[in-house]
Amino acid sequence: MKSFRMLAGAAAALALTAGLAGCASGPAPEELDQEAVRIIRSAFRDEGIAKVDRLDQDAANEACSRALGKEPAPEVVKAIEAENLKTIRPPGDGKYLGDWREGEKIAQSGRGLTFTDDARVVNGGNCYNCHQISRQEISFGTIGPSLYQYGRLRGVTDPDSPAARPIIEYTWGKLWNARAYNACSHMPRAGHLGILSEAQIRHVMALLLDPKSPVNQ
Repeated sequence: MKSFRMLAGAAAALALTAGLAGCASGPAPEELDQEAVRIIRSAFRDEGIAKVDRLDQDAANEACSRALGKEPAPEVVKAIEAENLKTIRPPGDGKYLGDWREGEKIAQSGRGLTFTDDARVVNGGNCYNCHQISRQEISFGTIGPSLYQYGRLRGVTDPDSPAARPIIEYTWGKLWNARAYNACSHMPRAGHLGILSEAQIRHVMALLLDPKSPVNQ
């Protein structure tokens, strides 16, 4: 209840701040931005493993926020993608695919990173929250595109073949850090931010690309 009251108060204050923006004698936009950040921060606190530093924005987040739902300038987009592309780390042993069965478990799991989770809890990918993946699962989000038959539609019949390597590497990069390919992507940067381990990403890769995975049946 306390958190609800704090958020409600923050929302009211933000509304008042926005109203002031319409007055000719009101604060400058930069001052309004600073006040909005202060109000938002005042409505949150460290709780368990969820810390207030999650509100800190990196350069990409800040640029995309300032674009107000639109795409930033082309040169900014190019810079963001180039910087994030540098963070992608290929698998240490060169093996991109793991076990699709484990990948399905990871895609289904939304555990980890929330204030009620123990730090020792293994993170899930929560992939179904945004995507259709296997047709056996009828509950899924639509924020992201359908990934059903992901590998099959891209012609991956043998993941070890040279012909499959471009899509294999792209998919790994997308899971590792989606902003390398889409500057303002809302997709979690699973590898870059340590949400999923290298082994877990391998398993999700297998779910999407292994011809034996139900995703590609």
